Amino acid sequence: MDNYKKWHEKLPFSLLRYHTIIRTSTGVTPYLLVYGTEVVIPTEVDIPSLRIIQEGELSDVERVQNRYEQLALTNGKRMNAVCHGQLYQNIMARAFNKKVRSRQFTPGQLVLKRIFPHQDKAKGKFLPNCQGPYMVHRVLTGGALIHAEMDGEIWAKPNNSDAVKRYYVYDYVCTFYLM
Repeated sequence: MDNYKKWHEKLPFSLLRYHTIIRTSTGVTPYLLVYGTEVVIPTEVDIPSLRIIQEGELSDVERVQNRYEQLALTNGKRMNAVCHGQLYQNIMARAFNKKVRSRQFTPGQLVLKRIFPHQDKAKGKFLPNCQGPYMVHRVLTGGALIHAEMDGEIWAKPNNSDAVKRYYVYDYVCTFYLM
């Protein structure tokens, strides 16, 4: 119950965890990118790992020389992380672009504008989630649209094309059959 009052005591452990987890985007830990070597976690001090045992057997001169070699390789590790990050971004962009539908609008088309939850016109879940129809007055680069009311009044503020959908007008013909 008093855990929220003692957050400052848990902060070092949270930071250690954050700095020692391998990031998917870079393929390495943030600690490795900053210091050039992996961190020694407290458990490795109590129960020595192979790395700790090998470092314990080195003399001071060998330990310093080993550290200089690690620092010399740090720039290479950072460059590998940058390349890995760029490959990761390309993979994510490709995965996102597979799901994106290309939507083309032309001036004069009728569209409905989505009502977002933070807007005043959003009243509840049983009311419409779109308003309109509006007419596309102008198409800007990057998918922005300038709308016009049906009476011809032009909006000054453009909207993203993701927030609109095409409005189709259907002509219903009612046919009655007499029996």
